[in-house]
Amino acid sequence: MTPPDHLVKARAADSECRRSRVLKALDQLAASGEEISVSAVACAAGVHRSLIHRHGDLHAVVLAQAGEPPVGAEAGMQVSRKSLLGDVANLTARNGRLSAHITWLERRLSATLEQAAWEASGLGAPADIEMLTRRVTELEQQILDLRAELDERDKDLAAARATNRELMSQMNR
Repeated sequence: MTPPDHLVKARAADSECRRSRVLKALDQLAASGEEISVSAVACAAGVHRSLIHRHGDLHAVVLAQAGEPPVGAEAGMQVSRKSLLGDVANLTARNGRLSAHITWLERRLSATLEQAAWEASGLGAPADIEMLTRRVTELEQQILDLRAELDERDKDLAAARATNRELMSQMNR
């Protein structure tokens, strides 16, 4: 079922009216030096953004006009939308790098604090293990020397007791 001819003509007239409003709004925004974007043009024309996106020619005209410097801007004061977008992209990348660096620093600080807390609790390994190992070796050697000396004294004591027993038994006879 095809729509009546007058409905097709009304739809075409409405579409042409909206297109002309978009182009007129684009010219007005460019003349006033305001920001040009799909949303700004759609708002000024009183249409939805999807109308501009659906019509490739309108979309291309809006994007082309958005990339040009505003009319009446001084040569030294011109800031294009592309340069602003470039600045935003650079700053976003810098924020990402700084965020990654902060995360790395936080991990490093956390590891350092963890190590310090572990050592302060007395549960962690002491800082100078080599010195302590040498001291343990010295003390073990000292223990061996003292045990040898004690064994020697035990033998001397046993000999003195044996001699004492013999003398006592000789005296008793």
